[in-house]
Amino acid sequence: MRTHSVTLEELLSYLIEDGLLSQEQAAEVRVRADAQAARLTIAAGRQARQRSAAAPSYAEVVASFRLNEGGEASRPLLEEDRIVRCLSAHVDVPYEKLDPLKLDAQLITSTVSLPFARRTSVLPLRRQLDTLVVAASDPFDAHLVDELTRLVSCKVQMVLSARSDIQRHITEVYGFKRSVARAAVEMAPSVDLGNLEQLVRLGKMEELEATDRHVISAVDYLLHYAFDQRASDIHIEPKRETCQIRMRIDGVLHDIYSIPRAVHPAIVNRIKTLSRLDLAERRRPQDGRFKTHKENEEVEMRVSTLPVAFGEKVVVRIFDPGLLIQDVVDLGFEPEGHRRFIELVSRPSGLVLITGPTGSGKTTTLYSALKWLASPEINITTIEDPIEMVVDTFNQIAVQPKIGLDFAEALRHVLRQDPDIIMVGEIRDPETASQALQAALTGHLVLATLHTNDTATSVTRLLELGLNPYVVASTLAGVVAQRLVRKVCDSCRAEVELSPEQIATLNIELPPERESSLRAYEGQGCVRCRGTGLYGRTGVFELLRVTDSIRKLVLDRADAVAIGRAARADGTWNLREDAVRKLALGITSLSEVMRVTLDEDR
Repeated sequence: MRTHSVTLEELLSYLIEDGLLSQEQAAEVRVRADAQAARLTIAAGRQARQRSAAAPSYAEVVASFRLNEGGEASRPLLEEDRIVRCLSAHVDVPYEKLDPLKLDAQLITSTVSLPFARRTSVLPLRRQLDTLVVAASDPFDAHLVDELTRLVSCKVQMVLSARSDIQRHITEVYGFKRSVARAAVEMAPSVDLGNLEQLVRLGKMEELEATDRHVISAVDYLLHYAFDQRASDIHIEPKRETCQIRMRIDGVLHDIYSIPRAVHPAIVNRIKTLSRLDLAERRRPQDGRFKTHKENEEVEMRVSTLPVAFGEKVVVRIFDPGLLIQDVVDLGFEPEGHRRFIELVSRPSGLVLITGPTGSGKTTTLYSALKWLASPEINITTIEDPIEMVVDTFNQIAVQPKIGLDFAEALRHVLRQDPDIIMVGEIRDPETASQALQAALTGHLVLATLHTNDTATSVTRLLELGLNPYVVASTLAGVVAQRLVRKVCDSCRAEVELSPEQIATLNIELPPERESSLRAYEGQGCVRCRGTGLYGRTGVFELLRVTDSIRKLVLDRADAVAIGRAARADGTWNLREDAVRKLALGITSLSEVMRVTLDEDR
């Protein structure tokens, strides 16, 4: 067992041996290491203010030079994680990438104090029988191991982790835990009711640790954590004895924290205050919204409260503009589909429908298309229920059924506002459908959503709503059906060959050379993807253009099966085929293809 810490020279030799650092780069690091470490220490002290913190590790110092691996510009930057993994292999100490979703806050805070964790850069991870597994940036410090052993009264197994990871998670775990433990009902100052949503400034992570606004700090920690983890929703659920906090990441819910039941009302009141909801009303559902900053951009939050058995459940939906409004080329269309979609939304008039179930990415497609179309010469008006995200370049209307302002009524008045492009959040009834078709017929481009499973069914749904087949055939330009599939994680992907049985489950025609063998990729599971093998999402699409043959079928009131056959003859790919293309390109996995296109087998 090694008895001394790794020196800078030893670390550099390991990196050179593994081809991660050139001799020239190592020489530069040797000369500048002391000055660089001093700068990092000063920056850390300024950020941490009065708290105690460990000096930067040699891995952090080397990473701070932002050198390309091996001195080659084509290779990625040499990051701290990569350096620590290299060190782990040479000193025979297990490396562990910290997964924030698996950290046991109760174990951590009850085992070591915050000053001790900060000073020594250690983080207890788990108990295994009579042994405590502890992450450390310097697991070779014999004095530290002895001190921990006496402190916890059991065996200690040290694993190697990046110091910056350990320090960041110390801030999150101790900060949230301490805020919750000291929580009391504290209300924010009065807000300006003149705005659709108020802009809330979150405390920075380094500021939160020193604040005594306990409930405010706890909520701020939650929001920062949600941003870091790419969460789309935060669920705050009261139980009999506790309050459970969960977050939805890439469409899947994860347990995050379990906090004392007594703190739940204070956290709910803080969120209700931010979103300007009635604090005294706990018997009826309420909806609100607010905005805050994530790094240098504004992020909108939509808040929903609902009375349940043990109190009020709160769901905060996060509308990250970087995800909600994307470049159209990044939505997931393959090249030919992208060209056809651009042709559809570039028309001067006509009705374009986006269809799919809830959570299939319809809003992202609509907002991204509208953003691409927006210019000073074009008047874009949207009618939504509710407004998903406020965009300055659009004129956005929220429907209010209580005062008679539904989709149809709003659309009727929008037509008097000299619009060029109109977006209708959802066609739900014959009146809205009729108004949308009339708007398209009179020279406007209308984009709308419809809840159907595929493109052909969307065409027949318009006829089922009682619309004139001639008007539908004249104004409907095209339909886009879509779903979201999770992507294979780039960090742990591995090539696999699908068996003939697996290929048969796809139930589609493949080229002869691929009928018995199809190469694909599967994620093996890592910390980055939380063991799922999947990270991030992209769209799969079915795009139907209304051609002369389909117009004739509409006039004849043909069924969806006939329209679907005609669309395929005109070159339409169904959802399953588009998903299989992404499978063959290594973008998604077989299980995801089957999950999101299950309807294609019915």
